[in-house]
Amino acid sequence: MEHSRTDATTPGGLVGGYIRLMDKLSRLTAYLAAALFIAGVIVVCQMVFVRYVLGMSSSWQTEFTIFSVTGAMLLGSPYVLMTGGHVSITLLPDAIGGVIGTVMRLVAALFGLGFCLALAYASWIYVLEAWHGGWTTGTVWNPVLWPALLPMAVGATLLTLQYVAEILRGGN
Repeated sequence: MEHSRTDATTPGGLVGGYIRLMDKLSRLTAYLAAALFIAGVIVVCQMVFVRYVLGMSSSWQTEFTIFSVTGAMLLGSPYVLMTGGHVSITLLPDAIGGVIGTVMRLVAALFGLGFCLALAYASWIYVLEAWHGGWTTGTVWNPVLWPALLPMAVGATLLTLQYVAEILRGGN
């Protein structure tokens, strides 16, 4: 269940507008992530039917499922951060409390932001290399690879931007 984040707790002005925009984008990509996950589940069911009921081989289903479920995970990550659904160990900052606890949370958020920024940068390089190189998966299905990598770059970028929103919100 989503944490209640009302406009009353969101700052006004440009910062508040940025936070609200990122929250909307995170919700939108969560819906896309859900659709990708459902598509993956449907294809797994189809693959089981084709293999075990019809006795035919499958060529594309496993790869599609890997790409769709992985894409769902990455595109859903900004929403998970926004709602506080990620794993977080806050025993020490919670026990210390006060300014020191707040600083500890901020430092942890900045490390998370740095990691996500590096992941986003590397992901976009990977997508562009796959696109310009015309890379394919090299499997029997052999689809072009860059569309399967794109959710990684988009998800990491939106996760980075959502981290900035959470830091600005003071939710670190």
